[in-house]
Amino acid sequence: MTEQILSKEQRLTLKSQAHHLHPVVMVGQKGLTDAVIQETNTALNAHELIKVRVFGDDRAERVAICDELCAATGAQLVQHIGKLLVLYRKREENSAE
Repeated sequence: MTEQILSKEQRLTLKSQAHHLHPVVMVGQKGLTDAVIQETNTALNAHELIKVRVFGDDRAERVAICDELCAATGAQLVQHIGKLLVLYRKREENSAE
């Protein structure tokens, strides 16, 4: 999969589009599980742009979860503020089922 890096303009546009969104995926005390990855994939297929809430007070752990989640789903990080992540993955043309 060839992953394209978002330009600054694209990132700003996506941030503004994500501003009104509510988190659709929650990463709880069990951390990044297969179910969380699957739910994130489902949400990205449906919406392309989603917010993920990562519970926990350790910033380094939240960053690690973010990196793992992006790698597992092929998503790109648009923004990370506190416990909220904004992820983007362009919908594949043939996955509109």
